[in-house]
Amino acid sequence: MIAASSLRGCRVLLASALLVAVPAFAAPATVAPAKIQVSPAIDAAVKASTRDAANVKRDGFRHPAQTLGFFGVAPEKTVIEITPGNGWYSEILAPLLRDKGHYIAAVVDPQAVAEGRGRDYQQRSRDSLEKKYAAAPAQFDKTTVVAYDPAKPVFGAANSADVVLTFRNVHNWRKAGQAQGMFQGFFNVLKPGGVLGVVEHRAKADVADADDTGYVGQQQVIAMAEAAGFKLDARTEVNANPRDTKDHPNGVWTLPPTNQHDKADDAKYQAIGESDRMTLRFVKP
Repeated sequence: MIAASSLRGCRVLLASALLVAVPAFAAPATVAPAKIQVSPAIDAAVKASTRDAANVKRDGFRHPAQTLGFFGVAPEKTVIEITPGNGWYSEILAPLLRDKGHYIAAVVDPQAVAEGRGRDYQQRSRDSLEKKYAAAPAQFDKTTVVAYDPAKPVFGAANSADVVLTFRNVHNWRKAGQAQGMFQGFFNVLKPGGVLGVVEHRAKADVADADDTGYVGQQQVIAMAEAAGFKLDARTEVNANPRDTKDHPNGVWTLPPTNQHDKADDAKYQAIGESDRMTLRFVKP
């Protein structure tokens, strides 16, 4: 017969072994802006003379060098930027990735949008971006433009990208009922271990699906990414703005750079600056 004390000892050893055998998921890190590593390549791309001077003026609010460093962007990687808009980040990313990596600009396919103002807007946006690229081949000649259907988005072959980036787009997708599909599309195109980098206007708390302020709750973004299969790896406050009260009459568009406010209030909103933004790094397991 085995003594009771021996049985207790066996149970303790077994429990200890199980604790060692079961991997623990590390809590998401919070990275101080000063601790973000910025490579010489990113630094050079941000400081390049080829960037539009008006875009450079916004670096103090967008912190492109630290943001891209935090997201792990590197010259040899395949990076997809979702809806680049007027190409603000394209001016940095396309030259950075031109020789060793691949920059892909994912734009909405106008033909996937119902005929009318929405399709016309997407066509103008695509034409403007492609015109910008064509005018500067030394920067953009190796850039690929991929058109996607926002109702069933595909951004490339499965498991083909190292990094997917989206800057201040999630609020539009939520309002259109497309957000979860977009996050699933990001997950599908990324390689295992690939990074999804999200920057978005940050609400004080969760907001309704139909909210039209431009702000989104940070936990809402995390929940959508996790529902698609991502793990939150880290966050940083590099794009935070504590002066943003988030109660403006025209939402985020009251603030610079859109400035939808009365001229008499200009000094007030210029003093606030651009919106408070979350900066989240997710990883595909």
